[in-house]
Amino acid sequence: MLSRDLIRLYPELYHVAADGSWPGIQRHGLLSPAGLVTRWGVKQGAPQVAILGKRRGESRVLEHAQFGTAVIRHQKAIHEPSLEDALEDMTLTEWYAALNDRVFFHLQPRLLNDLLNARSYRDDAHTVITVNTKSLVAAHEDEIELSAINSGFAQRHSKEPRGRNTFESIEDYRHPTRSHAVTKGQDIAELAIPRGVRDLRDHVVRVERMREGTVLERLA
Repeated sequence: MLSRDLIRLYPELYHVAADGSWPGIQRHGLLSPAGLVTRWGVKQGAPQVAILGKRRGESRVLEHAQFGTAVIRHQKAIHEPSLEDALEDMTLTEWYAALNDRVFFHLQPRLLNDLLNARSYRDDAHTVITVNTKSLVAAHEDEIELSAINSGFAQRHSKEPRGRNTFESIEDYRHPTRSHAVTKGQDIAELAIPRGVRDLRDHVVRVERMREGTVLERLA
């Protein structure tokens, strides 16, 4: 895929964070779960493994005397036996490490709304950050990865194969030639950046507090 086509077809990107996360993201940037654990000073070994080394059935709240609160989201959308069946050349531990080392963006409003209306999300408010794709690509093109599947979703009825080649560079990603983005979003499922986006503020279009796709408050 060409970078200019990524920008043309998907001019805005959407990241969903926990309610109340925006002040921390403004200060520290958008950090991956692994980055948050390090930044918030969680001890290495068993304390980190408890958060990052297995499926999170619930969100984990981190507290820091100086930085305040950070939330690492749950992974309720993963049915672990189905995930294990779907993995081609990685172990569960390796796959969780891959997920925890990245931050993720939706590329279409419909996919964003699907997440906000999902059973494990729809009752809560969320911080939704809209990002300018052109600006983000200009700053992070060499880091950006694209995936044809929702890498954090695996269920009995949906076990798309995945492994070391799931996340591809923009250049290597095979995207059909389009005059406009396909509404169903089957061409591309998510955009990921390893380790996070420290300068996220430089690329933000707007920040909103939302529930079930409804804007509750404009934050930025």
